[in-house]
Amino acid sequence: MEWLIPVLIIVAVVAVIAVYFWVTYNSLVGLAVRVDEAWSDITVQLKRRADLIPNIIEAVKGYAAHERGVFENVTKARAETLSAGSPSEASVAENHMQQALRSIFAVAEAYPQLQASQNYLQLQGELVDTEDKIQASRRFYNGGVRELNTKVKVFPNNLFARRAGFRERDFFEVADGAAIAEPPRVQF
Repeated sequence: MEWLIPVLIIVAVVAVIAVYFWVTYNSLVGLAVRVDEAWSDITVQLKRRADLIPNIIEAVKGYAAHERGVFENVTKARAETLSAGSPSEASVAENHMQQALRSIFAVAEAYPQLQASQNYLQLQGELVDTEDKIQASRRFYNGGVRELNTKVKVFPNNLFARRAGFRERDFFEVADGAAIAEPPRVQF
């Protein structure tokens, strides 16, 4: 009978450790799925914005056809945004897109007839709405990344998380924070 108590203690300790690993693994899986979902939301909003860009270019082109360099920069920034496959690539593309959008709106400000165009105003409104959604998606994604990275780094999770295939994720940061601090400014 003396051997039964140590065996029960060992079985209880092993059961507690197994339950800990099971719960921690499942929470890491849940966080990883949430981060993937949040990244998907960002890509959807970036694609939506990229789909609006050709319409805005066409609207502005009708009034300012001689601004070829501006249109080329916006087109390049759009292509870069669509081809970004990771948060770090998307961050670089986001900087370029914000700069390009500012330049196209600067050109548009020089044409009062364009600013009075109902089509152009509607496109601007949709773009501002999309920019707001991108910012919200970024916050949600970065929050999920923060939670996942913390869970992967803390002790004792760090002893097995990487071996179980969990890794830290990159935040969706932009090198020039001022460039995305607010949606492109549109003045009427």
